[in-house]
Amino acid sequence: MAKSVGIFVTSPRYMRHVIGITKAAVARGSKVKVFFSWFSTHLTQCSDFPALCAMENVDVSICADSYKNCGYDVKDIPAGLDDKKMATQAQHGVIIDDYDCYLTL
Repeated sequence: MAKSVGIFVTSPRYMRHVIGITKAAVARGSKVKVFFSWFSTHLTQCSDFPALCAMENVDVSICADSYKNCGYDVKDIPAGLDDKKMATQAQHGVIIDDYDCYLTL
């Protein structure tokens, strides 16, 4: 198993997969970074989102521009995140550059 797994989420259809992959990776000792962009920012309203953010060795952030473009107020920070996790697409670059394994959902 990779020591680090980066997950770039663009579709709102895959929350179950994001959670499953993240749990499996963490159980095997990997650190995980999940970045929600585009329409996947709707998943921040899902009841499972705060639990994902609270997982050990998991770093969750979202694209603030995508969040705004999906109709949300960037000042209304989703449960489980803080204002520093309302990020830019640079977080996607971090996944590409710094993580051993890269997934797009």
